[in-house]
Amino acid sequence: MIEGKQIVGGLAQLIGSLLSWIHQATPNICPGAWPWTVSLAGALLAISPLIGAIAVALLRKGTGNNYGAGMLATLGGFGLFFGFVVPWMFAELAFQAINDARVGGGVPLSGLSDNICVFSAFGTQGQYLTGGQIGYQALTGSSGNTVEFVVYLAMLGVVPLLSLFAVIMQQRVALRRGPRWPGRMMWLPLLACMLFTLLFPANLMAQLWLGFLPASLLGVVVVMLLGQPSWSVINRPPRAAQQPPPYQPQAYEPPPPMTQAPPLAQPPPPPRQLAPTRIGPVPGVPLALPTPQPAPPVAQLADTPGPLPFRTGEATVIRWNSAGGRFKRIRQLGHGGFGTVWLAMDTQLNRTVALKLAHAPEADTQARMLREARALAAVHHPNCVRVYDIIEESDGLGIVMEYIDGQPLSDIVGGNGPLDDVAAARLWATMAGALADAHLKRVLHRDVKPANILLDNTGVAHLIDFGIAKAKGDVTLTAAGMMMGTPDFLAPETAETGLSTPASDAWQLAATVSYALTGQPPRGHRANPMSALMAAAQRLPNTHLPDRSVHRGLLMAALDADPARRPTLNTVQRQLGDWLSGGGHRQDGPVTMIVPKAEASTRRLR
Repeated sequence: MIEGKQIVGGLAQLIGSLLSWIHQATPNICPGAWPWTVSLAGALLAISPLIGAIAVALLRKGTGNNYGAGMLATLGGFGLFFGFVVPWMFAELAFQAINDARVGGGVPLSGLSDNICVFSAFGTQGQYLTGGQIGYQALTGSSGNTVEFVVYLAMLGVVPLLSLFAVIMQQRVALRRGPRWPGRMMWLPLLACMLFTLLFPANLMAQLWLGFLPASLLGVVVVMLLGQPSWSVINRPPRAAQQPPPYQPQAYEPPPPMTQAPPLAQPPPPPRQLAPTRIGPVPGVPLALPTPQPAPPVAQLADTPGPLPFRTGEATVIRWNSAGGRFKRIRQLGHGGFGTVWLAMDTQLNRTVALKLAHAPEADTQARMLREARALAAVHHPNCVRVYDIIEESDGLGIVMEYIDGQPLSDIVGGNGPLDDVAAARLWATMAGALADAHLKRVLHRDVKPANILLDNTGVAHLIDFGIAKAKGDVTLTAAGMMMGTPDFLAPETAETGLSTPASDAWQLAATVSYALTGQPPRGHRANPMSALMAAAQRLPNTHLPDRSVHRGLLMAALDADPARRPTLNTVQRQLGDWLSGGGHRQDGPVTMIVPKAEASTRRLR
């Protein structure tokens, strides 16, 4: 016990010597040199939480957002020491040093006996700092003086809270490009310290926090100067995630032409290997159909995504017959350069489906549709359209897909205006997860744009039209020099070289989210596709990003011209999930609700 008192006494003398040194450089202006000495000491005290913020910022430059047990223990230790122990001990020792010097003990502090220039009832400067009410009594208004209560409320309530806000901002700057919740480990101990110091003299703490506030605000600038972690560090997945390494750009370069048809997403055994063949009719040659087979039972139909239900050469031919066949046409849903999509009824399973048919029995078109079916069947994600089956008829191939009743994102933004930040975050996170899952299956989309994101009637987003999707190992089916993708939403490296990577899909998704927030592509609208393509190839700056969105910083990073500097889809998904959770928003909530036309008319009538 005696040794403990000696240690505390020694520390009090050390703080007394520090206060005496500060007092020598303090001007003797109202209310007195010693009150301002305590304020300057408070400015020095603000360095304590600043050291914690600097330590967090420097640690994250090497660890990113990987908060394991060791990292959390380190952050908790920083917060407890720099946010609670140091400020509380400083206040305690400063009070003891001044009080001891006032009564003639400890380190002699000259000038404490000088009178204070205001409120002569306080007496000397030493009595002003160590006597009078404690902070708790001053905030409860026990003296009955209204003016005094208002002054103490400002000095012991408003000023400390502003100081706490400055420390919170220091932590947020230190935690840039990551979740904000670790910052609580620093500012919560400081908040507890502020409450405990209400047991010290009110005037002493008022002067201390008065100096702490401007210094802590300046600390925000100091932490900003340290910079933020690089995206290469942030993109590093957590150790517990056990995620496969990201694809390298060269992994998606077109392979040399193959002499036989590409293998399926899940290739069959060698004895039943797919041989090169032409499925559609050849002009001048009678159509040779396989020997009629009985229709397969319903249980054998591909009702969920997976391997294609048959291999070319041994498939059961299902004829398109809108009058009495299995699939009955309802209406046309869309028409593009590589196929027509119909809403149809599967009479065997009694469900509506989307059926995409080739326009002409050309080998390239058929191979393209087979490739699309393989890409979709390989992807198992609730926000990607599913492949149910594939059919063959005299006019070519058709893919039977899940039918989603909804509207394209382009129509919703064009008709109702841009999305808010919460809806945009849900859209971005959902589609990032869908694309990341497709990339794990070695499938690129290559045409992510607002028209290819469909929002169903519950507000859930679905990624559609993998019509130019390319799985690794597929032969290149595009004509020489033909650019795949929509120029307004084309990544710079794809426009320049024609090659796509997961980073290119991520760029197109970010461009789509930017469109959802502004109603315009990030590079703005161009007069024609060629000028839009040139703007992408020349890496022109993104001039139409949202100005007031909280996602602007992440969008700027995701739309970087250099693919290596972009955050990965998994990083984007984590950051947006943390932002939504931090704001109390559900991550699986609707992007936007689509009101059916009949219901919308009823609402307007009401």
